[in-house]
Formats: sequence, structure tokens, C-alpha cells
Amino acid sequence: QVQLVESGGGLVQAGGSLRLSCAASGIIFSIYTMGWYRQAPGKQRELVARITAGSNTNYADSVKGRFTISRDNAKNTVYLQMNSLKPEDTAVYYCNVQTMVNNWGQGTQVTVSS
Repeated sequence: QVQLVESGGGLVQAGGSLRLSCAASGIIFSIYTMGWYRQAPGKQRELVARITAGSNTNYADSVKGRFTISRDNAKNTVYLQMNSLKPEDTAVYYCNVQTMVNNWGQGTQVTVSS
């Protein structure tokens, strides 16, 4: 059974930083592409960043240059370092891995005040 547990969200002022973590279990973590998604109120869930098994990364245009995704295979954990946060980054952030099915964590709230 795949489990994804996010942590690290919170309330931060615009321009601040947060680091999200997602601890995975129930999978051979090192072979999977891991992703971070977010969903703001009234909006669809969108991809924020993705990192492959070989640590290739891609980002949504809205976060390029501000967010960095990374992984630690020894800890079965994927991270999202978020710098220069903006109010429009406010959302629930979800960790994702696609195995035979699409797996999601419970989400962590990020609120950026202006």
C-alpha cells in the first residue's frame, strides 16, 4: 500500500520561504518519478514540479527560478524548496506518484500573506 505524507506547510509572508517534504512508503521509491501539485480554492489541481528517477526536473512556468524540487532516495523523501513566495502560491500542496494507480498524499496547506 502506497503512503505519501506531506509536511512543512504553513503561513508565510510574501517573499518568504518554505520547504515541503513528502515521505513515501510502500514503493521502491528510487525508480519512480515524484511530483508536487497544488490546488487553490476554486481552481483545478496543477502540476508544480516533477523529478524523475534520474533526477531530471521540470517546473510550471509560474514557479521557475523560485521553487526547487529534490529527492533523497535513502530517506524515501521528496522535497520542494519554495523561495520568493507570492500570495498566488497559496494552495494545498500535494505529493504524487503514479504506480499502477495515481497516488496522492493528504496535502499540506501553504498560505502566503501580502
